[in-house]
Amino acid sequence: MSDTIVNNIKGLGFTWQTADPFLFCVHHLDKYPGGNELLGPDASLQGRQLGQDFTLKDGWRMYHGEKVPGFPAHPHRGFETVTVVLKGMVDHSDSHGASGRYGNGDVQWMTAGSGLQHAEMFPLLNQTQENPLELFQIWLNLPKAKKYCEPHYTMLWSEDIPVRQEKDNNGLSTEIRVIAGEVYGTKALPPAPDSWAADEKNETGIWLIHMEAGAKWTVPTASEGINRTLYFYRGKSISLNKRSIDNGHSAELKATDAVQITNGDADAYLLLLQGKPINEPIAQHGPFVMNSNDEIQQAFADYEKTRFGGWPWPNPDQVHGRENGRFAKYADGREERK
Repeated sequence: MSDTIVNNIKGLGFTWQTADPFLFCVHHLDKYPGGNELLGPDASLQGRQLGQDFTLKDGWRMYHGEKVPGFPAHPHRGFETVTVVLKGMVDHSDSHGASGRYGNGDVQWMTAGSGLQHAEMFPLLNQTQENPLELFQIWLNLPKAKKYCEPHYTMLWSEDIPVRQEKDNNGLSTEIRVIAGEVYGTKALPPAPDSWAADEKNETGIWLIHMEAGAKWTVPTASEGINRTLYFYRGKSISLNKRSIDNGHSAELKATDAVQITNGDADAYLLLLQGKPINEPIAQHGPFVMNSNDEIQQAFADYEKTRFGGWPWPNPDQVHGRENGRFAKYADGREERK
């Protein structure tokens, strides 16, 4: 197997570069202290640029939150967010009246489509211990034909997400949580209905991979033209077809060729994103992703006029009561509790 199938090795920052059909990926990792009565940090906020706090201080950030960390009400149009929470909780509220609390392995798949506002807050539920948070937010583009689809959100609960277990010839394990796509016959739950990932021909994949120390695993091949990027975000070292990659790096993989991952002497955690490129022009300004600058200007005008349905919640940084467990309440009144 030739090393030419492993290309473009890059160091990872806070935001990770992605390939079409993905727009970008952010890795949030915050060690929040115990929570106060408002579900914010029971700690001083002095010295922080509240409302725009992206500097890691004391192991955590407030982001756009001023009392509770997170992202108060903001609009989106023209793409999807896939939020994969590994640790901690996220409180969702949106302009269609939907809400939820999810975390510790849950995934929220939200299609902004024609436009909606939502808040993504990080409630610190534990008052006596730290509240660690780790999540990925992945932006997946929508093709022109779906830019104005009906907004939608669905929950992929941790207990329901398919997991593929593999053992190598030495009995060492690799576990793949299949959030989108298929891994050796193990298929993901259905994504949002208008998603690029909803058409299996697009071979969209979002896989979380955990490898035991010393384990070997071969990534299944995909069709010609599929973009595939592997992100090595925790561990020590791995090799891809004998090419060594250090922790904190990404690599583009040629999807038509088999790639064997050989792990080093510590557990490795990886994220793989793949998909058929949409191959359409991209015009992006902040929370809007369209195909032209005229459409971006129209998005701003529409938001000014309609607020994408307004904001039915008492606060832009809406959080749900401490007593709430994991739940999802949808705009049509349906409710799920875990």
